[in-house]
Amino acid sequence: MPKKLSKTPTSGSIASHESATGPETFNDGLPLPRMMVFDLDYTLWPFWVDTHVTGPLKATPQNDAVKDRYNESFAFYSEVPGILAALREKDIKVGAASRTSAPDLARETLRLLHIVDVDGKKKKSIEFFDHMEIYPGSKITHFNKLQKATGLNYEDMLFFDDETRNRNVETLGVTMYLVRDGVNKAEINNGVKEWRKRHGHVKPAGTTSKEL
Repeated sequence: MPKKLSKTPTSGSIASHESATGPETFNDGLPLPRMMVFDLDYTLWPFWVDTHVTGPLKATPQNDAVKDRYNESFAFYSEVPGILAALREKDIKVGAASRTSAPDLARETLRLLHIVDVDGKKKKSIEFFDHMEIYPGSKITHFNKLQKATGLNYEDMLFFDDETRNRNVETLGVTMYLVRDGVNKAEINNGVKEWRKRHGHVKPAGTTSKEL
């Protein structure tokens, strides 16, 4: 069944700044991926940018949402801004891997949506991404380019996506975590735990993280 555009602000379709303390796995002393990569549509925001959004776009006064030609409002899921700010604070590289057929519109949305960083400064959300691969096609290609650009091993990457078909990137060594209702702190925690389990970074019973 095709996904529908989320219109309910309480569902997280309107982004608001919150404390960028980050998910609990960011501060539990166990290893973290060196890079986290995100799909865009129905992963970071609750819409298909190439289907639901019609340019030109303009930002709202607070830059926490954008409005399109028909005055429809679009924004991140509510916990995404804080997560991106926390990733920057932890010095974890951030990537985007999207197969949208409207890459320019996606990039413009990322420029217009702003995020408050841990120092309280408002910045364009696109500035929180170190590398972006946004174009149609297999995400194997996206990750090949991300690997070449960063020099990181695929095993050091954790990918969040809402489509099962994109699990094919795991043939490269990437860990993919399937999200159902957008990225939030709980999903980040679950993804990190899956990555740790796959690579043997699991805390033995009766030990503390400082003993690892």
